Amino acid sequence: MDRVSRLASQKAVAIFSKSSCCMCHAIKRLFYELGVSPAIYELDEDSRGREMEWALLRLGCNPSVPAVFIGGKLVGSANEVMTLHLNGSLTRMLKDAGAIWL
Repeated sequence: MDRVSRLASQKAVAIFSKSSCCMCHAIKRLFYELGVSPAIYELDEDSRGREMEWALLRLGCNPSVPAVFIGGKLVGSANEVMTLHLNGSLTRMLKDAGAIWL
């Protein structure tokens, strides 16, 4: 849990992902298209990935990936991120976190 929190707070946006997950790919693509350069942590490529996946589940991420943190705070998975994007809140959150300057 500590490792997830530490990694999530190192950049304005952190995404915990799996390289084979199509929803993870879509969320990463969304952030890149918004001009964000997120920290990406591929759990299936990390020796402690399974441990981090359990920590994400304990934090309330279900499914565990993609798990998006903005400003060190858990936003949620694809559904939450897309809802925020569609209602215009995501851009505001990204500006407040210093991830974009539009």
